[in-house]
Amino acid sequence: MFDTYNDPMTLGTDVDASEAPSPARRRKPAGKLKVALLTLASMLAVLVLAAGGFALYLNHLLDSNIKHSAMLPVGEQPTKDPGAGDAQNILLLGSDSRDREIGAGSRSDVIQLLHVNNDRSRIDIIHFPRDMYVEIPGHGKNKINAAYSYGGAPLLVQTMENMLNLRIDHVAQIDFQGFADLTDTLGGVRLYVPQGFDEAGFGSWTKGWHDMNGEQALGFVRERHQLTQGDLDRGRNQQAWIKAVLTKTLSAGTLLNPIKLTDAINDVTKYTTVDESFDSATIRSLALSLRDIRGDDLHFKTAPISGFQTIDGQDVDIVDSTLLSQLGKALVTDQMSTYTEGTNVPNPGA
Repeated sequence: MFDTYNDPMTLGTDVDASEAPSPARRRKPAGKLKVALLTLASMLAVLVLAAGGFALYLNHLLDSNIKHSAMLPVGEQPTKDPGAGDAQNILLLGSDSRDREIGAGSRSDVIQLLHVNNDRSRIDIIHFPRDMYVEIPGHGKNKINAAYSYGGAPLLVQTMENMLNLRIDHVAQIDFQGFADLTDTLGGVRLYVPQGFDEAGFGSWTKGWHDMNGEQALGFVRERHQLTQGDLDRGRNQQAWIKAVLTKTLSAGTLLNPIKLTDAINDVTKYTTVDESFDSATIRSLALSLRDIRGDDLHFKTAPISGFQTIDGQDVDIVDSTLLSQLGKALVTDQMSTYTEGTNVPNPGA
């Protein structure tokens, strides 16, 4: 008779009942399996609790670090194109000067528009040179960064919305010191210097690749006096730094390292002010939706400029109105892949 235990060593042989495994011995493997399963379940529970605690701490960082302010215009904004779905337009403002804060009466050195497409597979970052000569509601024509001086972020948003016929969903004002701290947290970044320069207080760099720490990178993106196209070239250097920082932040070495990820989030958020509707839940949701974005999904451009003039004693950038209209349409309809003018390639080959 075959023993019901089906021991492969005795299967097919006659086994004496006295030699058959006892009931206790038959249950032993099941007991070990039960213990193993309970141990695994306990380990998973600990991991889930730890992950939950980490998530709560990151939420705390967002809530405690990020400041909120009335940065969007009061009243009706342009209507979003239904075909654009949930594409988002976020205006990034800041100062790369030594005065860190951009307060009342000051001008914003950094004006970059971040467009996140509907399916969260692409991000376009467009530099709007601060000397662009544009119409500012209620103030006539002037440099675009004068809008901030006249009416803060709300007037600058209104200026850009009128210029592009585009609704801006959110505003984030970020001090570049946060990017400098983040650069150091990441262990430095490798940047391509397209034009060498040597100026006290800004740095001395030859054309080519260089490893930079936070302070060196900050000097690099401040420089404009010795660059061929001044602020246009400085904006491209800013984008090179942004790309290098974002690419390194999105790497597995950062995302999968709780300590480094926490430090990275803390570095940026403690220097950040956002509009009142850009709450922590919205920021978390947007960040989660972008979890698959990598360096190759970041695209950089400069708003179209047709030339340079001196008007009323000011050196200004003249806007190419035809191309600007095309840029606005591509943004509004979430078709940025079709707009190829002014494309920048920061850190080529990185």
